[in-house]
Amino acid sequence: MKLKPISLVYILYISVSLCVFSSCKNEKKIIKKVEVSFTKEGELTLYKSVTDSIISKIDIEIADNEYKTQTGLMYRTSMKENQGMLFVFEDERPRSFYMKNTQFALDLIYLNANKTIVSFQENAQPLDESSLPSNAPAKYVLEVNAGLVSKWQLETGDWIEFSRN
Repeated sequence: MKLKPISLVYILYISVSLCVFSSCKNEKKIIKKVEVSFTKEGELTLYKSVTDSIISKIDIEIADNEYKTQTGLMYRTSMKENQGMLFVFEDERPRSFYMKNTQFALDLIYLNANKTIVSFQENAQPLDESSLPSNAPAKYVLEVNAGLVSKWQLETGDWIEFSRN
C-alpha cells in the first residue's frame, strides 16, 4: 500500500502534536551537591623530635569509627591550611589509604602508637585509587593539604599530641 503525500504529512503532524502535548518533553532533574563542611572535633600539635619545639597547631576532625574512617575527606572540595583529619585506629599495623572521591591533593602522615611519625605519602593526587601505604606499622594517620609536610619540614621521628573537644 502506497501512502499519498498528504497522508504522510498528516501522520507527521499528529506525531509531533502528540509529542508536544504529552511527555516527550525532556525533564531536567536538578541534582544539588551538598558540601561537607569541616567540624572541629579537637586540636593537634606537631613537635620537632630533636628540640621538642612546636612545628604547627591545627584544628582536626577525628575519624575513629568505621563510617568516618571509610569516608574520610571524600566528597569535599577543599580544606583550610590550619585543618586536618586524624584517623584513630584500635591497633597498630601497616596501613594503606587511597584518594577515591577525594577532590583535592593531600599529604598523609603515618604515626605509630606513640604518636611518632613513621612515614609519609606526599602530594596524593585527587580521585586516584592507587594504594598509598605506610612504610611501618601505624595507629594514626593525619591527612593535611598537600605541600604541608614539606613546608613544615616534617621528618620521621617528629611527633604529635592531640586533644578532643
